[in-house]
Amino acid sequence: MFSRSGYQALPLGDFDCFQQSSIGLYGAQKGFFSFGAKADPLGPAVNAADSSQGWLSWICHGIITFLVFLLMLLTFPISGWFALKIVPTYERMIIFRLGRLRAPQGPGVVLLLPFIDHWQRVDLRTRAFNVPPCKLISRDGAVLSMGADVQFRVWDPALSVLVVKDLVAATRMTAQSAMAKALGKKSLREIQGEKLRIGEQLLLDINDMTKSWGLEVDRVELTMEAVLQPPRDALLGPLGAVAPVLEGSPPQLAAHLLNSTPSAPEAADSVGTVSEVEPPRRRPSAVELLSAVEPILSEALVSQVGASYQVDIILPGGARSTFFIDLSSGSGRAGCGVPQGSPDVVLEVAEEDLQELMLGKLRPLAAYMSGRLRVQGDLQLALRLEELFKAVKLHR
Repeated sequence: MFSRSGYQALPLGDFDCFQQSSIGLYGAQKGFFSFGAKADPLGPAVNAADSSQGWLSWICHGIITFLVFLLMLLTFPISGWFALKIVPTYERMIIFRLGRLRAPQGPGVVLLLPFIDHWQRVDLRTRAFNVPPCKLISRDGAVLSMGADVQFRVWDPALSVLVVKDLVAATRMTAQSAMAKALGKKSLREIQGEKLRIGEQLLLDINDMTKSWGLEVDRVELTMEAVLQPPRDALLGPLGAVAPVLEGSPPQLAAHLLNSTPSAPEAADSVGTVSEVEPPRRRPSAVELLSAVEPILSEALVSQVGASYQVDIILPGGARSTFFIDLSSGSGRAGCGVPQGSPDVVLEVAEEDLQELMLGKLRPLAAYMSGRLRVQGDLQLALRLEELFKAVKLHR
Protein backbone atom coordinates (compact mmCIF):
# COMPACT_ATOMS: atom_id res chain seq x y z
CA MET A 1 0.00 0.00 0.00
CA PHE A 2 2.76 2.41 0.87
CA SER A 3 4.58 1.68 -2.38
CA ARG A 4 1.81 3.38 -4.30
CA SER A 5 1.68 6.47 -2.15
CA GLY A 6 5.42 7.01 -1.91
CA TYR A 7 6.42 5.53 1.44
CA GLN A 8 6.83 2.10 3.03
CA ALA A 9 4.66 0.68 5.79
CA LEU A 10 5.94 -0.95 8.94
CA PRO A 11 5.10 -4.68 8.66
CA LEU A 12 2.51 -5.90 11.12
CA GLY A 13 4.11 -7.69 14.04
CA ASP A 14 7.50 -6.03 13.49
CA PHE A 15 6.98 -3.49 16.24
CA ASP A 16 10.42 -4.10 17.73
CA CYS A 17 11.94 -2.12 14.84
CA PHE A 18 11.30 0.91 17.03
CA GLN A 19 14.02 1.80 19.50
CA GLN A 20 13.25 0.39 22.88
CA SER A 21 13.69 2.24 26.09
CA SER A 22 16.14 1.65 28.92
CA ILE A 23 15.52 2.27 32.57
CA GLY A 24 19.04 3.62 33.14
CA LEU A 25 20.46 7.07 32.67
CA TYR A 26 21.16 6.30 29.01
CA GLY A 27 17.88 5.53 27.33
CA ALA A 28 16.90 5.09 23.71
CA GLN A 29 18.23 8.55 23.02
CA LYS A 30 21.61 9.76 24.13
CA GLY A 31 21.98 10.33 27.82
CA PHE A 32 21.56 13.67 29.41
CA PHE A 33 25.36 14.03 29.62
CA SER A 34 25.69 13.76 25.79
CA PHE A 35 25.37 17.03 23.93
CA GLY A 36 25.83 15.79 20.37
CA ALA A 37 23.26 16.05 17.62
CA LYS A 38 20.49 13.47 17.58
CA ALA A 39 17.81 12.45 15.10
CA ASP A 40 14.64 14.47 15.29
CA PRO A 41 11.40 13.50 13.48
CA LEU A 42 10.68 17.12 12.75
CA GLY A 43 13.73 17.47 10.51
CA PRO A 44 16.88 19.58 10.36
CA ALA A 45 15.05 22.84 10.98
CA VAL A 46 14.27 21.86 14.56
CA ASN A 47 17.77 20.48 15.08
CA ALA A 48 19.25 23.80 14.02
CA ALA A 49 16.93 25.61 16.42
CA ASP A 50 17.96 23.31 19.29
CA SER A 51 21.68 23.70 18.59
CA SER A 52 21.33 27.48 18.51
CA GLN A 53 20.24 27.50 22.15
CA GLY A 54 23.83 26.97 23.23
CA TRP A 55 25.58 25.01 25.91
CA LEU A 56 23.81 26.75 28.77
CA SER A 57 20.48 25.15 27.90
CA TRP A 58 22.05 21.69 27.68
CA ILE A 59 23.87 22.12 31.00
CA CYS A 60 20.66 23.20 32.78
CA HIS A 61 18.83 20.29 31.21
CA GLY A 62 21.48 17.83 32.43
CA ILE A 63 21.65 19.23 35.97
CA ILE A 64 17.87 19.16 36.46
CA THR A 65 17.62 15.63 35.04
CA PHE A 66 20.44 14.42 37.33
CA LEU A 67 18.83 15.94 40.44
CA VAL A 68 15.44 14.40 39.66
CA PHE A 69 17.03 11.03 38.97
CA LEU A 70 18.94 11.25 42.26
CA LEU A 71 15.74 12.12 44.13
CA MET A 72 14.02 9.13 42.56
CA LEU A 73 16.87 6.81 43.69
CA LEU A 74 16.67 8.13 47.26
CA THR A 75 12.94 7.48 47.44
CA PHE A 76 13.08 4.07 45.74
CA PRO A 77 11.15 1.70 45.85
CA ILE A 78 8.24 4.06 46.58
CA SER A 79 9.05 6.15 43.52
CA GLY A 80 9.15 2.97 41.41
CA TRP A 81 5.37 2.64 41.61
CA PHE A 82 5.04 5.98 39.84
CA ALA A 83 8.13 6.03 37.62
CA LEU A 84 7.98 2.58 36.00
CA LYS A 85 5.32 2.05 33.32
CA ILE A 86 4.57 -1.10 31.30
CA VAL A 87 3.99 -0.52 27.57
CA PRO A 88 2.38 -3.38 25.59
CA THR A 89 3.60 -4.46 22.16
CA TYR A 90 0.82 -2.64 20.29
CA GLU A 91 1.57 0.73 21.92
CA ARG A 92 4.41 3.24 22.09
CA MET A 93 5.00 5.92 24.67
CA ILE A 94 5.96 9.44 23.59
CA ILE A 95 7.85 11.30 26.33
CA PHE A 96 8.68 15.00 26.54
CA ARG A 97 11.51 15.56 29.03
CA LEU A 98 11.66 19.24 30.00
CA GLY A 99 9.79 19.93 26.76
CA ARG A 100 12.24 17.98 24.56
CA LEU A 101 10.99 15.01 22.59
CA ARG A 102 12.61 11.63 23.24
CA ALA A 103 12.49 8.64 20.91
CA PRO A 104 9.33 6.47 21.08
CA GLN A 105 9.63 4.22 24.14
CA GLY A 106 8.49 0.60 24.42
CA PRO A 107 7.45 -2.12 24.39
CA GLY A 108 8.36 -3.28 27.87
CA VAL A 109 9.20 -1.36 31.03
CA VAL A 110 9.68 2.39 30.58
CA LEU A 111 11.22 4.72 33.16
CA LEU A 112 9.56 8.10 33.70
CA LEU A 113 11.25 10.79 35.74
CA PRO A 114 8.74 12.56 37.99
CA PHE A 115 8.04 16.27 37.59
CA ILE A 116 9.98 16.66 34.32
CA ASP A 117 8.51 13.94 32.06
CA HIS A 118 5.20 14.37 30.28
CA TRP A 119 4.07 11.30 28.35
CA GLN A 120 1.36 10.08 26.01
CA ARG A 121 0.48 6.60 24.79
CA VAL A 122 0.00 5.99 21.05
CA ASP A 123 -1.96 2.96 19.83
CA LEU A 124 -0.45 1.30 16.73
CA ARG A 125 -3.44 -0.93 16.00
CA THR A 126 -5.80 -0.33 13.08
CA ARG A 127 -8.67 2.00 13.87
CA ALA A 128 -11.76 2.95 11.88
CA PHE A 129 -14.19 5.84 11.58
CA ASN A 130 -16.97 6.85 9.22
CA VAL A 131 -17.37 10.01 7.17
CA PRO A 132 -20.99 11.10 7.77
CA PRO A 133 -23.18 11.33 4.63
CA CYS A 134 -23.04 14.74 2.97
CA LYS A 135 -24.57 16.24 -0.16
CA LEU A 136 -22.29 16.19 -3.19
CA ILE A 137 -22.82 17.36 -6.78
CA SER A 138 -21.52 15.10 -9.54
CA ARG A 139 -20.18 16.22 -12.90
CA ASP A 140 -23.57 15.72 -14.64
CA GLY A 141 -25.47 17.74 -12.03
CA ALA A 142 -26.81 14.90 -9.87
CA VAL A 143 -27.09 15.57 -6.14
CA LEU A 144 -25.93 12.61 -4.04
CA SER A 145 -25.79 11.77 -0.37
CA MET A 146 -22.42 10.03 0.02
CA GLY A 147 -20.45 8.77 3.00
CA ALA A 148 -17.39 6.59 3.52
CA ASP A 149 -15.84 4.09 5.94
CA VAL A 150 -12.11 4.64 6.58
CA GLN A 151 -9.53 2.43 8.30
CA PHE A 152 -6.12 3.77 9.31
CA ARG A 153 -3.18 3.03 11.61
CA VAL A 154 -0.23 4.97 13.01
CA TRP A 155 3.20 4.17 11.58
CA ASP A 156 5.18 7.02 13.22
CA PRO A 157 4.09 7.66 16.84
CA ALA A 158 6.22 10.79 17.22
CA LEU A 159 4.74 12.55 14.18
CA SER A 160 1.18 11.58 15.16
CA VAL A 161 1.63 13.44 18.45
CA LEU A 162 3.70 16.39 17.25
CA VAL A 163 1.88 17.35 14.05
CA VAL A 164 -1.83 16.76 14.75
CA LYS A 165 -3.79 17.37 17.92
CA ASP A 166 -6.91 15.32 17.05
CA LEU A 167 -5.89 12.60 14.62
CA VAL A 168 -9.36 11.20 13.90
CA ALA A 169 -11.03 14.58 13.38
CA ALA A 170 -8.26 15.81 11.07
CA THR A 171 -8.31 12.60 9.02
CA ARG A 172 -12.11 12.68 8.78
CA MET A 173 -12.06 16.26 7.49
CA THR A 174 -9.31 15.39 5.00
CA ALA A 175 -11.24 12.34 3.75
CA GLN A 176 -14.44 14.38 3.38
CA SER A 177 -12.66 17.07 1.39
CA ALA A 178 -10.91 14.53 -0.87
CA MET A 179 -14.21 12.71 -1.45
CA ALA A 180 -16.00 15.91 -2.48
CA LYS A 181 -13.24 16.83 -4.94
CA ALA A 182 -13.00 13.33 -6.44
CA LEU A 183 -16.73 12.73 -6.87
CA GLY A 184 -17.29 16.20 -8.29
CA LYS A 185 -15.27 15.09 -11.35
CA LYS A 186 -17.33 11.92 -11.91
CA SER A 187 -20.79 11.38 -13.38
CA LEU A 188 -23.51 9.49 -11.52
CA ARG A 189 -23.06 6.42 -13.72
CA GLU A 190 -19.31 6.37 -13.09
CA ILE A 191 -19.81 6.71 -9.34
CA GLN A 192 -22.29 3.81 -9.24
CA GLY A 193 -20.20 1.52 -11.42
CA GLU A 194 -16.67 2.34 -10.25
CA LYS A 195 -16.96 2.73 -6.49
CA LEU A 196 -14.08 0.35 -5.82
CA ARG A 197 -11.72 2.13 -8.21
CA ILE A 198 -12.75 5.55 -6.86
CA GLY A 199 -12.15 4.26 -3.34
CA GLU A 200 -8.62 3.14 -4.28
CA GLN A 201 -7.87 6.54 -5.79
CA LEU A 202 -9.22 8.24 -2.66
CA LEU A 203 -6.93 6.00 -0.62
CA LEU A 204 -3.88 7.31 -2.46
CA ASP A 205 -5.04 10.93 -2.30
CA ILE A 206 -5.69 10.79 1.45
CA ASN A 207 -2.37 9.05 2.11
CA ASP A 208 -0.50 11.75 0.19
CA MET A 209 -2.00 14.35 2.55
CA THR A 210 -1.70 12.40 5.80
CA LYS A 211 1.69 10.68 5.44
CA SER A 212 3.35 13.70 7.07
CA TRP A 213 1.11 13.09 10.11
CA GLY A 214 2.62 9.65 10.75
CA LEU A 215 -0.42 7.58 9.77
CA GLU A 216 -1.47 5.39 6.85
CA VAL A 217 -5.01 4.89 5.57
CA ASP A 218 -5.51 1.18 4.83
CA ARG A 219 -9.00 1.15 3.30
CA VAL A 220 -11.65 3.56 2.02
CA GLU A 221 -15.12 2.22 1.18
CA LEU A 222 -17.69 4.59 -0.32
CA THR A 223 -21.32 4.31 0.74
CA MET A 224 -24.14 5.92 -1.28
CA GLU A 225 -27.11 6.80 0.89
CA ALA A 226 -29.43 8.18 -1.80
CA VAL A 227 -29.66 10.06 -5.09
CA LEU A 228 -31.37 13.28 -4.03
CA GLN A 229 -31.65 14.71 -7.55
CA PRO A 230 -31.18 12.92 -10.89
CA PRO A 231 -28.66 14.27 -13.41
CA ARG A 232 -29.61 16.97 -15.88
CA ASP A 233 -29.63 14.53 -18.81
CA ALA A 234 -32.31 12.45 -17.12
CA LEU A 235 -34.53 15.50 -16.73
CA LEU A 236 -34.35 16.09 -20.52
CA GLY A 237 -35.25 12.47 -21.30
CA PRO A 238 -38.84 12.97 -22.64
CA LEU A 239 -37.63 15.65 -25.07
CA GLY A 240 -35.04 13.30 -26.53
CA ALA A 241 -37.80 11.02 -27.89
CA VAL A 242 -38.99 13.74 -30.30
CA ALA A 243 -35.68 13.96 -32.18
CA PRO A 244 -35.82 10.58 -34.01
CA VAL A 245 -39.29 11.39 -35.40
CA LEU A 246 -38.02 14.50 -37.19
CA GLU A 247 -35.09 12.75 -38.93
CA GLY A 248 -35.26 12.24 -42.68
CA SER A 249 -35.27 14.14 -45.99
CA PRO A 250 -37.04 17.52 -46.40
CA PRO A 251 -40.08 15.98 -48.23
CA GLN A 252 -40.53 13.47 -45.42
CA LEU A 253 -40.33 16.22 -42.80
CA ALA A 254 -42.89 18.32 -44.69
CA ALA A 255 -45.26 15.36 -44.94
CA HIS A 256 -44.84 14.68 -41.25
CA LEU A 257 -45.64 18.26 -40.31
CA LEU A 258 -48.71 18.34 -42.57
CA ASN A 259 -50.05 15.07 -41.20
CA SER A 260 -49.49 16.14 -37.60
CA THR A 261 -51.17 19.58 -37.97
CA PRO A 262 -53.74 19.82 -35.16
CA SER A 263 -57.36 20.66 -35.84
CA ALA A 264 -58.87 23.98 -34.85
CA PRO A 265 -60.53 22.83 -31.62
CA GLU A 266 -57.31 21.17 -30.47
CA ALA A 267 -55.36 24.34 -31.22
CA ALA A 268 -57.83 26.35 -29.22
CA ASP A 269 -57.46 23.99 -26.29
CA SER A 270 -53.70 24.23 -26.45
CA VAL A 271 -53.82 28.00 -26.47
CA GLY A 272 -56.13 27.97 -23.48
CA THR A 273 -53.78 25.68 -21.62
CA VAL A 274 -50.77 27.89 -22.29
CA SER A 275 -52.61 30.96 -21.10
CA GLU A 276 -53.21 29.31 -17.72
CA VAL A 277 -49.48 28.86 -17.02
CA GLU A 278 -48.35 31.29 -14.35
CA PRO A 279 -45.21 33.31 -15.01
CA PRO A 280 -42.22 32.16 -12.89
CA ARG A 281 -41.73 33.98 -9.64
CA ARG A 282 -38.78 36.34 -9.56
CA ARG A 283 -35.99 35.10 -7.36
CA PRO A 284 -34.97 37.65 -4.74
CA SER A 285 -31.47 39.01 -5.13
CA ALA A 286 -28.81 38.53 -2.49
CA VAL A 287 -28.98 42.24 -1.60
CA GLU A 288 -32.72 41.94 -0.95
CA LEU A 289 -32.22 38.85 1.17
CA LEU A 290 -29.50 40.48 3.26
CA SER A 291 -31.64 43.58 3.74
CA ALA A 292 -34.33 41.30 5.14
CA VAL A 293 -31.94 39.89 7.73
CA GLU A 294 -31.99 42.82 10.17
CA PRO A 295 -35.72 42.54 11.11
CA ILE A 296 -35.26 38.94 12.26
CA LEU A 297 -32.19 39.56 14.43
CA SER A 298 -32.76 38.85 18.11
CA GLU A 299 -30.91 38.18 21.34
CA ALA A 300 -31.76 34.47 21.03
CA LEU A 301 -30.05 34.34 17.64
CA VAL A 302 -27.05 36.20 19.05
CA SER A 303 -26.74 33.64 21.87
CA GLN A 304 -26.78 30.79 19.32
CA VAL A 305 -24.20 32.28 16.93
CA GLY A 306 -22.07 34.72 18.94
CA ALA A 307 -19.80 36.02 16.15
CA SER A 308 -19.46 38.80 13.59
CA TYR A 309 -19.18 38.20 9.85
CA GLN A 310 -18.09 40.07 6.76
CA VAL A 311 -19.75 38.77 3.58
CA ASP A 312 -18.06 39.56 0.25
CA ILE A 313 -20.57 38.87 -2.55
CA ILE A 314 -19.32 38.28 -6.10
CA LEU A 315 -21.96 39.67 -8.46
CA PRO A 316 -22.60 38.14 -11.92
CA GLY A 317 -20.73 40.95 -13.69
CA GLY A 318 -17.61 40.35 -11.61
CA ALA A 319 -18.16 43.29 -9.25
CA ARG A 320 -18.09 42.84 -5.49
CA SER A 321 -20.44 43.95 -2.76
CA THR A 322 -19.64 43.83 0.96
CA PHE A 323 -22.10 43.34 3.84
CA PHE A 324 -21.67 42.67 7.52
CA ILE A 325 -23.70 40.61 10.00
CA ASP A 326 -22.80 41.25 13.64
CA LEU A 327 -24.24 38.60 15.96
CA SER A 328 -21.73 39.04 18.77
CA SER A 329 -23.63 41.30 21.18
CA GLY A 330 -27.00 42.84 21.92
CA SER A 331 -29.72 42.03 19.41
CA GLY A 332 -27.32 41.95 16.46
CA ARG A 333 -26.78 44.31 13.53
CA ALA A 334 -26.58 43.92 9.76
CA GLY A 335 -25.95 46.31 6.90
CA CYS A 336 -23.77 47.32 3.96
CA GLY A 337 -20.04 47.85 4.18
CA VAL A 338 -17.34 46.58 6.53
CA PRO A 339 -18.21 45.91 10.21
CA GLN A 340 -16.75 48.00 13.00
CA GLY A 341 -13.62 46.36 14.30
CA SER A 342 -12.21 43.12 12.99
CA PRO A 343 -14.79 40.46 11.99
CA ASP A 344 -14.47 36.94 13.38
CA VAL A 345 -15.03 35.34 9.96
CA VAL A 346 -14.77 36.67 6.39
CA LEU A 347 -16.93 34.86 3.83
CA GLU A 348 -16.62 35.06 0.05
CA VAL A 349 -19.49 33.66 -2.00
CA ALA A 350 -21.14 34.17 -5.39
CA GLU A 351 -24.54 35.84 -5.43
CA GLU A 352 -26.30 32.75 -6.80
CA ASP A 353 -24.79 30.52 -4.10
CA LEU A 354 -25.71 33.03 -1.38
CA GLN A 355 -29.30 32.93 -2.60
CA GLU A 356 -29.37 29.17 -2.21
CA LEU A 357 -27.83 29.46 1.27
CA MET A 358 -30.33 32.06 2.42
CA LEU A 359 -33.30 30.11 0.99
CA GLY A 360 -32.17 26.87 2.66
CA LYS A 361 -31.41 25.02 -0.58
CA LEU A 362 -27.69 24.73 0.21
CA ARG A 363 -26.07 24.03 3.56
CA PRO A 364 -22.93 25.95 4.59
CA LEU A 365 -20.85 22.79 5.09
CA ALA A 366 -21.75 21.44 1.64
CA ALA A 367 -20.97 24.84 0.09
CA TYR A 368 -17.59 24.93 1.84
CA MET A 369 -16.65 21.37 0.89
CA SER A 370 -17.56 21.99 -2.79
CA GLY A 371 -15.57 25.24 -2.93
CA ARG A 372 -18.60 27.48 -3.41
CA LEU A 373 -18.08 29.16 -0.03
CA ARG A 374 -14.62 30.43 0.92
CA VAL A 375 -13.94 31.02 4.62
CA GLN A 376 -11.22 33.09 6.28
CA GLY A 377 -11.26 32.43 10.01
CA ASP A 378 -12.80 29.79 12.25
CA LEU A 379 -14.76 27.23 10.21
CA GLN A 380 -16.94 26.29 13.19
CA LEU A 381 -18.05 29.91 13.58
CA ALA A 382 -18.80 30.09 9.86
CA LEU A 383 -21.03 27.00 10.06
CA ARG A 384 -23.06 28.64 12.85
CA LEU A 385 -24.56 30.95 10.22
CA GLU A 386 -26.90 28.08 9.37
CA GLU A 387 -29.01 29.17 12.36
CA LEU A 388 -29.45 32.58 10.70
CA PHE A 389 -30.36 30.99 7.36
CA LYS A 390 -33.00 28.84 9.08
CA ALA A 391 -34.51 31.94 10.67
CA VAL A 392 -34.60 33.72 7.28
CA LYS A 393 -36.36 30.73 5.70
CA LEU A 394 -38.98 30.61 8.47
CA HIS A 395 -39.51 34.37 8.27
CA ARG A 396 -40.23 34.22 4.53
